[in-house]
Amino acid sequence: METTYDTRLVEDRAAWGAVLSMALCVSVLIASEFMPVSLLSPLAADLGITEGRTGQAISISGAFAVVTSLLVAGLTRRIDRRLVVTGFTLLLIVSGLTVTFAPNYAFLMVGRALLGIAIGGFWSMSTAIVMRLVPQDMVPKGLAMLNAGNAIAATIAAPLGSFLGAYVGWRGAFFLVVPLGLLALVWQWTSLPALPPRRRKRPGNPLALLGRLPVATGMASIMMLFMGQFALFTYLRPFLESVTRVDIAALSAILLAMGLAGVLGTLCIGRLLRTRLFSILIVIPLVMAALAAALIALGALPVPTALLLVAWGFFGTAAPVGWGTWLSRTLPDDAEAGGGLQVAVIQLAITGGAAIGGTLFDTVGWWGAFIFGAVLLCGSALAAFAASHLARRSQP
Repeated sequence: METTYDTRLVEDRAAWGAVLSMALCVSVLIASEFMPVSLLSPLAADLGITEGRTGQAISISGAFAVVTSLLVAGLTRRIDRRLVVTGFTLLLIVSGLTVTFAPNYAFLMVGRALLGIAIGGFWSMSTAIVMRLVPQDMVPKGLAMLNAGNAIAATIAAPLGSFLGAYVGWRGAFFLVVPLGLLALVWQWTSLPALPPRRRKRPGNPLALLGRLPVATGMASIMMLFMGQFALFTYLRPFLESVTRVDIAALSAILLAMGLAGVLGTLCIGRLLRTRLFSILIVIPLVMAALAAALIALGALPVPTALLLVAWGFFGTAAPVGWGTWLSRTLPDDAEAGGGLQVAVIQLAITGGAAIGGTLFDTVGWWGAFIFGAVLLCGSALAAFAASHLARRSQP
C-alpha cells in the first residue's frame, strides 16, 4: 500500500520550509477574506454603493470557495500538486490587484470571486500536501502550523485593515496582499518539491465520500462545530459593546488576546493529537458550549468575559487542527477529495451559522444566538463520539 507521505522527502529533509511557505499563504488568504469587514464604509463611499452591497464581497468569496473545494480534486487530478498550489497563490495575487484597482462594483466582485477560488482550492489541497511532506506522526504539527497562520491572520485582518485604511486608503490596504502573496509564491516555488498526482483508477468524488458512515458522521460534527462557533463569534463586537459595555481599546485588546490564545492553542494541540485524537474532538466542543453558557451568565462583567473569550480563542482555533488530523487518518488515500469536502462543509457552516445567529440576534436577542451556538456545539460533541465509535469498529 502506498504510504501517505513521500519517503524520499522525509529522508532528504523535513520539508518544514515548504510547510511554512504554505502557512504564509494561508495567512494572506484569510487576511484577504476578512479585510473588507473593517473597510466597508470607505469602500462603499468610493464605489458609490451601499454598505450592504459591499458586504456581499465577503459572501461571494465564500460561495466560490465552496464550489472550488468540491471540484478541484477532479479538475486537477493530472497536474503536479506543486503547480496547483502555486497556481492558487498566483490567483491570490491577481485577486489583490483586481480589487486594488477596481473601477467599479463589478470588478470588485470579480476580484473577490477569484479570491474565493484561491481559498477553496488551496485549503482543499493543504492537508493532502502536508501528508506528503512530513512523516505521518508529524502531520498534526504541520497542520498546526497552517492553522497558526490562520489564527494570526484572523486576529490582525480587521484592525490592520482599519489602520491602513486610515492612512493609505482602502485600496492601499488591499494592495498589501500583493507583495505578501509574491513572497509566498517565491517561497513555495523554491521550497516545494515536485508532487506528481497519485495514480488512481478514478478521481475521488467529494460528495460520494458521504456514503461512508464514518466520514458522514465526522462531517456532521464539523458542520455543527463551525455553525455553533460562528453563530456566536460573528456577533462578539455588538455583544461586547452593548452587554459587556467595553470601549474600543478594551474591545481591541480582547480580540487580540483571543487571537494570540488561538495561536497558542494550535501549537499545544499537536502533540496530544497523536494519542488522544477523538477525546480532543469530543472535549473541545463541550468546553466551548460551556464557555458560551458562561458568557450568557457573566456577559455583563468585563474581566470574566475577557477570560472566557481568551479560553474560547484557545479551544476554537485548535479544533480545525484536530479535524484535519482526523481527515488524514480516515481518508489517507482520498485526502484531496476529503479535503475538498471538508472545506465545503466548513464554508457552508460558517455562512449558515452567521446567518441564523444574526437572525436570532436581531429577533430574540444576543442570548438567543449564544444558546443556539451552545446547542450546536453539544451536537458536535455527540457526533464526534459517534465517529470515534465507528472508527473503533472499523479497526481490525
